[in-house]
This record gives sequence, structure tokens and C-alpha cells, in this order.
Amino acid sequence: MMTSGAADITSDSVYEFKPTNIDGKETSLSQFKDKVLLIVNTASECGYTPQYEGLQALYETYKDRGFVVLGFPANNFGGQEPGTDKEIKQFCKVNYEVKFPMFSKISVKGKDQHPLFGYLTAADNPDFTGDIKWNFEKFLIDKNGKLIRRFRSATKPQSDDITRAIEKSLNS
Repeated sequence: MMTSGAADITSDSVYEFKPTNIDGKETSLSQFKDKVLLIVNTASECGYTPQYEGLQALYETYKDRGFVVLGFPANNFGGQEPGTDKEIKQFCKVNYEVKFPMFSKISVKGKDQHPLFGYLTAADNPDFTGDIKWNFEKFLIDKNGKLIRRFRSATKPQSDDITRAIEKSLNS
């Protein structure tokens, strides 16, 4: 299992990680085996924050077919996620009626990068690898826990690129 930083990639899938959920409980991502996942680093005070609405809509559209959005709040970019986990959870519920799983605030880049994001930013995929550039980057994970697509912040959740990739993954 990956220990720290993007340089130490020994994990085979996202299922090896056990991040803390927004309610403070360690949560093994292995509970999402055989599901298609969209992992997103989020923030409450970003120009892209309205993407929560699109992420929730995607989740509602595809959840019955085995699709789950996983939100990971991070304060790495412009201090745009200053709140506590409790404040973030409340913000997401009140403003966007978020029902998909949310996790505890983490770091998605730098020396204190969460190992999950070290894995995601280094894993092979047809799009690109490397550091996350801003809030709301999206990582599409197949039913085997492997990264298959990656999308920058500006790509809206309900874009044709993302919906086609989700459909293809759900049908495979």
C-alpha cells in the first residue's frame, strides 16, 4: 500500500485506501467494489463550487446502475475550503442537497498529500498525470478500482466527455 507522496506508488487500486468520512469514521473504499466512481476534490468557496449541483445530478442519474460520486474537500487552492468537516457537510446539504458520500477535509497535493491522491495523480490513464491544478478535478474509477479517465476542473460534471465515460464504464 502507498505510504506517502506521489513517488511511492505501490497500490493496485483505490480499494486499498481507507480515508476518513465527513463524520469522522475510517471508510474503506473497498466497499465500492464493482461500482464506477467519480472522485472529486471539492471546495466550498471556489468559482467551481456550483459543480456540486452537477455532481449530485450525475449521482442521482446513475446511482441505481452502480455509480457513486465521492467528494473530498481540500483547502489546497486559495484557501477556498476553510471550514470544518461539520461546516462543509452542512454547506453541501443546505446549498446543494448533496447525498453522495463526502469525506473529511484532506490535502490533495504537496508534502502532506493524502496517499489516495498520490495514487490518483500518478496512476496511468489516457488523459494526463501529475499534480492537481485546482479544485474540482475529477477522477473516473472503473469497477476494478482503477483510474480510467481524468478531467480538469473546468470540465463540467454533466459534460458529454464525462457522461460518455460513465456510460461506457457502467456498460463494461
